[in-house]
Amino acid sequence: MMKRAEKDALLKSVAKEAKEAKSLVFSDYKGVTVKQLSALRGELRKGGSRFQVLKKTILNLALHEAGIEVDARKLEGQVGVAFSPDEVFAAKTIADFVKANKDAKLSIVGGALEGKELSAAEVNALAKLPTKDEMRAKLAGTLQAPIASFVRTLEANVSGFVRVLNAVAESKK
Repeated sequence: MMKRAEKDALLKSVAKEAKEAKSLVFSDYKGVTVKQLSALRGELRKGGSRFQVLKKTILNLALHEAGIEVDARKLEGQVGVAFSPDEVFAAKTIADFVKANKDAKLSIVGGALEGKELSAAEVNALAKLPTKDEMRAKLAGTLQAPIASFVRTLEANVSGFVRVLNAVAESKK
């Protein structure tokens, strides 16, 4: 059993992490093996996210202290929370894990985005959006496409001119 000082320290660290996170994803992990949960934690860690299992009362107090409008006591099942520095990453990772591991019985029960509560359906919709890195890559590709096309056009004109000059030189020999 945790002592009062340990609970206070846990409460403060969870509140701090919840305040710093851009999104939270709440999952019911009942029936998930330790091996599967470790695999999920590893996937989340790749994007800078973290998954923690907490009692609902401690989670609720930490969320309240962080200013997040979620009542953790109303969430169904045994709740674990993923803290994510990206708006989409944790939702996408957990949704992909649920699809890939049908036997895991992990389910998304809710979430929070910038302090506002999200339903499970909203978190699943959020999971379908591209992450910031994917959006940046698409933007870079979109910005780079016209420039690359312009360079190819210039290169084609120059190489065509060189071939014409080469043909003229060959015919003069």
